Amino acid sequence: MVRRKIFNDPVHGFISIPDGLLFNLVEHPWFQRLRRIKQLGLTHLVYPGALHTRFHHTLGAMHLMEEAIDVLKSKGHVITPEESEAAAAAILLHDIGHGPFSHALEHSIVSDVPHEALSEVFMRRLNEQYYGTLDLAIAIFNGSYHKRFLHQLVSGQLDVDRLDYLKRDSYFTGVIEGSIGTDRIIKMLEVDGDELVLEAKALYSIENFLVARRLMYWQVYLHKTVLSAEYLLVNILARARELVTDGVDLFATPSLQLFLKENFTREGFNQRPELIESFALLDDFDIFSAIKVWSTHNDFVLRQLSGQLVNRRLFKIVMQEEPFCEAVVEKARKEAVENGIPVDVVKYFVFTGDVENRAYDPSFSSIRLLDRNRVTRDVTEASGRLGLQYLSESTKKFFLCSMKL
Repeated sequence: MVRRKIFNDPVHGFISIPDGLLFNLVEHPWFQRLRRIKQLGLTHLVYPGALHTRFHHTLGAMHLMEEAIDVLKSKGHVITPEESEAAAAAILLHDIGHGPFSHALEHSIVSDVPHEALSEVFMRRLNEQYYGTLDLAIAIFNGSYHKRFLHQLVSGQLDVDRLDYLKRDSYFTGVIEGSIGTDRIIKMLEVDGDELVLEAKALYSIENFLVARRLMYWQVYLHKTVLSAEYLLVNILARARELVTDGVDLFATPSLQLFLKENFTREGFNQRPELIESFALLDDFDIFSAIKVWSTHNDFVLRQLSGQLVNRRLFKIVMQEEPFCEAVVEKARKEAVENGIPVDVVKYFVFTGDVENRAYDPSFSSIRLLDRNRVTRDVTEASGRLGLQYLSESTKKFFLCSMKL
């Protein structure tokens, strides 16, 4: 019997999953886990509609990948059915390595192992289960396949990942400044010398894309209250790990217990293949269930921080363009101590940090426009009146989190 799934997506409309490899990947428990990981972590504490999941996003990105492949084939570029399926599988699995609460805990559950590296570990394990049918998808994912433009559709300055998450996150947060014209951008895709480029008439759509990306970072991803919530979550996990290391028995699911007791690195996942099985059991529910229980724990720090997150009593946060002087930080520490925070744990309640926003990084992968004479140039050179050069410059802001008094 031929199987097929059709999802009604509020962003792109109907998304069809055909029988075969893609259907099997979507059905796999490791992929279904993405239903239990929110795309934007704790952003719903600021934008209540931001409850969509990594599952939503990966299906949308796969849909855009299929549209992009169709456009490039219609323009005479040879892409075999095997390459089309592999590219779709690569983008479908590009986020499978995300841990609970997405980017918020990316370096808290494991150390120095980005989700892309874990995604490749997952893909290689799935490849074993599916008898090598993911060989080509893995090559496209890690950029070792000779058709470089296929990798750029998965990971680049204008990949289908970004095209989906900007439009999707804009939709679910209600931040209309992030809305982009994905249909037009995809229809303008071209290939020049094995590099992904766009037709020159896509300039204004790309300008809108880059400006929207910059605005979404400041208004959503790096919103100061979102940062306050995410650092609160990070500190909760840090305190839990400290207590477990000291021999304190904490409530946690077996998988969470494992990752609290040991701080695994990339080498650990390579040396112990069973770790990916335990990581695959972790999702948002493990973390938040534990935090609800920890909110009544006898450890002051864990109880206080957990209760703050459960009841949305977030840190006070101030952002500015210059680093905070030590006198300001010390004043905040002193006020926290005067309000009952023990001196030896005040670091959990008063701390500084910084965030960086760069909408366009040409050193990573440039966006090039192809004119009618088959000459390409960088989008920042082609842009006239708006002058997009400033979007390639990094903007840094500094923040101070402290207790709300």
